[in-house]
Amino acid sequence: MLVRTVIFASVAAVLATQVPSIMGKRGGEVALSANFVTGSADQAPATAAAGGTMRLRADAQGHYSGDFKINGRPVQGLIDTGATYVALNESFARRLGYTGNRLDFRYSVDTANGQTKAAHVTLDRVEIGGIRVREVEAFVLKDDALTSTLVGMSFLKKLASYSVAGGSLSLKQ
Repeated sequence: MLVRTVIFASVAAVLATQVPSIMGKRGGEVALSANFVTGSADQAPATAAAGGTMRLRADAQGHYSGDFKINGRPVQGLIDTGATYVALNESFARRLGYTGNRLDFRYSVDTANGQTKAAHVTLDRVEIGGIRVREVEAFVLKDDALTSTLVGMSFLKKLASYSVAGGSLSLKQ
């Protein structure tokens, strides 16, 4: 019962962060990611410093996203401190090598699109900039329930610290 509650809370956090970006898309336009500064077409890159420090700028909606590598595969991820776990969609998980034998969709979760199944996995490593975290718990959701990668507390709690100041999220290993 506790696992279902945690999964439901994670999915609710995913939906809370994804609805504004979905609503921000009109016609063929794509909403700006957190790597862009509001009012500027120039990309404001995430900055990495020595010693495993990373800084990401917020997008117009206040979200932080970055270019991650999960098990060595690149993926754009949205950081959400309200999500308990990293959440991946099934297509990306399969590209990571999680096949039918390793994806046991036995956890039922409710989303705005209805009920879906989720599978628990442990990721070998999650990286951003010079930060590398090993053995990160994650849930895989069906593609229709999750379109992007959500980076939650199962990653963040393995860092030495993370903080928000001046429109930037700083991660420190």
